[in-house]
Amino acid sequence: MAIEDIDIDRIAGRLLSEPPALAAHGELVPDWAPATAFDRPPVAAAVLIALVARPEGHTILYTERSPDLRSHSGQVAFPGGKIDPTDADAADAALREASEEVALRRGDAHVIGFMPTYFTGTNYLITPVVALVAPGRPFVPNPREVRSVFEVPLARILSNESYGTYRIKRGGKEHRTWQIDHEGHVIWGITANLTRRFRDMVLAAEAGS
Repeated sequence: MAIEDIDIDRIAGRLLSEPPALAAHGELVPDWAPATAFDRPPVAAAVLIALVARPEGHTILYTERSPDLRSHSGQVAFPGGKIDPTDADAADAALREASEEVALRRGDAHVIGFMPTYFTGTNYLITPVVALVAPGRPFVPNPREVRSVFEVPLARILSNESYGTYRIKRGGKEHRTWQIDHEGHVIWGITANLTRRFRDMVLAAEAGS
């Protein structure tokens, strides 16, 4: 089956129907190992992988973080952040953050499932939340958190040719992540790795159909 013929409805069958249980701290392996071991439990967080319905096909929503932020300033990210005590679950947190960051209306989003958690070398345990989005209005970046908003066609995300390797040195050691270049935006690190995991999941779903 061609990439452009991917059935969006079937993707949900490969997702978890509920947020995954959070593993014990000692069982987690981060995407890169910091020089000093963590001395506290990981911070629970959630990101929204929004499949946006457009006339030309589905896209995936990304943000460019504000250069004024203390953490990951200027980097490309999915909408998301820490799960607050007042959030019902990871989906509630991801949709709240998307509303705050890009004015995504909850009524425009339909959560279709969850991906396995992703543990970062900065001690965040991220639950990716996947939703279909039919936007009734444009996305508007919150200037306090987001510099810009852009979308990448799903067909490009699913193409193996879209992925390269990003190299970064931390503590004298080289680490590698996936990298996607799109219209002047460089997607790397956690966001690129989660994008690649989503891509592999989608294509596995089609291979098994």
